[in-house]
Amino acid sequence: MQSHLSILRYSLRALAFAGLALSLSNCAAVKKSGHYGHDYDPPVTQPSNIGNVKIKVSTGAGRVYAVEGNKVLLASPCAVGANGTTGQGSYSIGYKEARKRRQSEPDAGYPMAYWQEWKPAYGLHWGFVKPYPCTHGCIRLPMNTARKLFSLTKVGTPINIAASQPEDATIGKTLPTIDDGPLPNPNRAYLLSKDFFDDAAAGKKPRY
Repeated sequence: MQSHLSILRYSLRALAFAGLALSLSNCAAVKKSGHYGHDYDPPVTQPSNIGNVKIKVSTGAGRVYAVEGNKVLLASPCAVGANGTTGQGSYSIGYKEARKRRQSEPDAGYPMAYWQEWKPAYGLHWGFVKPYPCTHGCIRLPMNTARKLFSLTKVGTPINIAASQPEDATIGKTLPTIDDGPLPNPNRAYLLSKDFFDDAAAGKKPRY
């Protein structure tokens, strides 16, 4: 009887250690670089002529691309509008503001860093990115993407928004999955301060 109890205790300990090891390995996989938007820092190529840059958005893949001709200058995951609210079509950037804040309630004053507007009240800007459509129509970007994309464009830069883009099948397939859903909101006082924009400009992570 004693031997059976010893075997049972040993088996339970082995199962517990195996479960712990599996849990830790899963955590390591989840916390890989790029899982959160603030970890994602896409490579960027400067254009030979900023007047030839075009932005392409794939609402189906959740991808944004800056291209010059057939050359991809920047590629990144993004979050688009739920229920098709981002829409589709060809537009141009009509207004840019690096330190824009939300004007309306709720959350007036909330930072919408590196705002690039393609139609009234619709813009590309920094925000929490999730791997599914989740916004009210704007296109949210990881901070480093937002800052770098902002530097590649000017007022008048064309933007095409479609269900898919040719780049989805090439570079788009290599991009990480970003899910900022588990992250807490940064402290509201910090969000409403100029420190938030200063950190964004310096390439620093937001303070949670």
